[in-house]
Amino acid sequence: MRYEKLLNALENLSLRGMDFGVERTRAILDALGKPDGRMRIIHIAGTNGKGSVAEYITQILIAAGKRVGTFTSPAVYDYFEQFRIDGKNINLNLFCDAAESVLKSADDATRFEAETATALYAFYLAGCEYAVIECGLGGTYDATNAVLRKKLALITSISLEHTSVLGKTIESIRGHKAGIIKNGCEALISGCNTQETLEYFEKLGATVAGKYDSAPMFGEEQAYNAGLAAEAAKRLGISEAAIYEGIKNTKPGGRLEVIKADAATYILDGAHNPQSFNPLVTYLKKHASAEETSIIFGCLNDKDINSNIGALSGLAKEIIAVECESPRAMKLGKIFTACKTYFSNATAAASVSNALEKASGKTVAVCGSFTLLKEAKNWIEKR
Repeated sequence: MRYEKLLNALENLSLRGMDFGVERTRAILDALGKPDGRMRIIHIAGTNGKGSVAEYITQILIAAGKRVGTFTSPAVYDYFEQFRIDGKNINLNLFCDAAESVLKSADDATRFEAETATALYAFYLAGCEYAVIECGLGGTYDATNAVLRKKLALITSISLEHTSVLGKTIESIRGHKAGIIKNGCEALISGCNTQETLEYFEKLGATVAGKYDSAPMFGEEQAYNAGLAAEAAKRLGISEAAIYEGIKNTKPGGRLEVIKADAATYILDGAHNPQSFNPLVTYLKKHASAEETSIIFGCLNDKDINSNIGALSGLAKEIIAVECESPRAMKLGKIFTACKTYFSNATAAASVSNALEKASGKTVAVCGSFTLLKEAKNWIEKR
């Protein structure tokens, strides 16, 4: 009952939509006694790879024997996976204790602001030495940027995204990301960026991180994500042995996640902008025949659907359009129209489950949004 009441309260905050700025979050944290100032914060911004970098650095810190809290978004399979302590979903009572305290000072806050404060306060209550925090959107005006101090600011690869909020150019977008470099923190940027972007951040004092070539996940991008986390760990004084162990143990869900069932191969990938489709495209070209591949696609309303679907063109014999279960979902008709532009065999389904039932390929990729993946995984696990 206590948990349900708190979730209802957070859901009510969702009605306010998105309202960017750090002031409200800062006021909540101040009312809680500045818990963020008592931890070593690793703040991560970027277009692609934030969640993977967060998981790499979390696993590295765990391998080094550190107590670490990790706040990421959105949830893929379980709401509480956004709030993790030592790699495990937060204890329900601890979440409730933190959320109750936060909501006392969150009358004017958005849901994400309240959740950001809840995460930081819960990590403090749990005695975390480190807090790994992923930006929700952008950087400068993201709620997570309200923290008083941070040890490291990490920037992953940058490309066009959320252009209605962050601007329609790479210059504007990277300016927002650069906003997390503040309060005397040391900054690192992934080498998976254009030379112009790397030079921009180097002028701001950031160091370019190289690749870590033994990353266990698919795609060159993951070697850069692991490299960024490894370089960050070195700056924290973490041993090479712990870095290797942590990277080996990293298995973030919903990012080129491969599941085999009923003689079929299912790929769950939350890719949602053109650059983020690169690992999936590489995997399909290497491991699957287009004649035996089906794609199930849905996305949110602010995505570049034509570029996203265009990236998949020629990789499958069919594409099935679905609508995400989200208030921000793109309408099914619009998705289907785009699918028909790039695939001669395009159909639509009422749900992800229906689409999986219709799919005829030996390889089935579910992609376009993290919001699709929970239903897909539940369907697959019941096979």
